[in-house]
Amino acid sequence: MTKLLVTGGAGYVGSHCCKLFADAGWDVTVFDNLSTGWKEFVQWGDLIEGDLLDRDAISKAIDEVKPDAVAHFAALSLVGVSVTSPETYYRNNVMGTLNLMEAMTASNVSKMIFSSTCATYGVPQRMPIDESHPQAPINPYGSSKLMVERILADYSNAHDFEYVALRYFNAAGADAQARIGERHEPETHVIPLAIRGAMSDDYTFTILGDDFETRDGTCVRDYIHVDDLADAHKRALDYLFKGGKSDVFNLGTGNGTTVREIANAVEKASGKPLKLAIGPRRAGDPPALYADASHAKTVLGWEPKFSDIENIVNSAWNWHKK
Repeated sequence: MTKLLVTGGAGYVGSHCCKLFADAGWDVTVFDNLSTGWKEFVQWGDLIEGDLLDRDAISKAIDEVKPDAVAHFAALSLVGVSVTSPETYYRNNVMGTLNLMEAMTASNVSKMIFSSTCATYGVPQRMPIDESHPQAPINPYGSSKLMVERILADYSNAHDFEYVALRYFNAAGADAQARIGERHEPETHVIPLAIRGAMSDDYTFTILGDDFETRDGTCVRDYIHVDDLADAHKRALDYLFKGGKSDVFNLGTGNGTTVREIANAVEKASGKPLKLAIGPRRAGDPPALYADASHAKTVLGWEPKFSDIENIVNSAWNWHKK
């Protein structure tokens, strides 16, 4: 049986991937310090509580599990906090990954899929964004993920080590059975915040800017259902198991949705008007970001199936309602 160690498997994307990995018949073990993950999200395998900054802990976990590959999701991911506390992000995201890779090498584990991000691209120079787009991140979170990508590439050149880095755009939605979903503290993501506006009489959902050069004046982003992301991660592991070489893939739909369109979808899902306000733009927010994911289609055979915005919002609504 294929064995996987999933770092950060108690988090949002990691837990949805564990669900699909287990459905594929793989033996899943989660390694997570539960600083931003949730113990109740670990439903598809055992949990080893540990921190990647503890070299002994990750070495012991790999020796114990003897995985065929590692799926690496463990990271801090709040852009705003990365700006005010960059040292925390570099230490956690970069040093933690180095510890993981050294432990893998010591135990002859030579395959990894890495949860990367479109934040490595920075301000878009052209649209849609493909994998050859210049990488010039504008915050420490994106910079820390780009550093890991470069370490992985150098490591792959120097050692018997193959990886896939998956740069995703805006993960969204929830498990169809509402067992797990999007849960962050603090919550900064637009769909959960819009849903909070529909559920709570004392919360106003604020659209940050309505004067962008877009079809309705609000920001356009590429929202991808978390189950589609999970499918891409499984396909990336299959690709490595079949002898695939190290590579990088964008994950997105290639279609953008505006913030106002999300608000409309939340109103439709909830059946009631959304209490909302218009606020100022966030500094550095580009008007639109969406992916060219044709490389993932060509190499991995991956295409989004669940990522129309109504399905994303309905699944998220059902999770938050539960």
